[in-house]
Amino acid sequence: MDRIDAGILKCLSMDGRSPVSHIAGEVGLSQSACTRRIQALEASGHIQGYTARLGLRRLGFSVTAMVDITLGTEVGEDLARFEAAVAEIDGIVECALVSGSYDYRLKVLCRDLDDYERLHREEMGRLPGVVKISSSFVLRAVPTKSEADALFNAR
Repeated sequence: MDRIDAGILKCLSMDGRSPVSHIAGEVGLSQSACTRRIQALEASGHIQGYTARLGLRRLGFSVTAMVDITLGTEVGEDLARFEAAVAEIDGIVECALVSGSYDYRLKVLCRDLDDYERLHREEMGRLPGVVKISSSFVLRAVPTKSEADALFNAR
């Protein structure tokens, strides 16, 4: 990984649909050399895919909740059972095993508070091993640096 690869990653993290000609100009390569670099970054796993940022409100999802989960045990089989069950629930878009007071942090998208209440009661409350659920609602998302900016400009 050199400064050119970092520049390519930065360009793609800001806009995954950037034309190779634009990226090549930004990093000082020919288009063919830039294409080879992008393919190598994909093959090595530095680029794991391309996504679109969705307009959640325009799609009808007005509630985002951050949900902290505490399990009764931290035995490997119990964690695996919990994780498998979480993966089956529509609306849970992120799940992270975390350190600290809770075991997991979930990011949940819902149409409205009634939808969240249903999800909490019918889905999250029935997850295996759950002993505590603590929810916080996102009031406003604050723009931050891209992952590439944060990674490659870090001191």
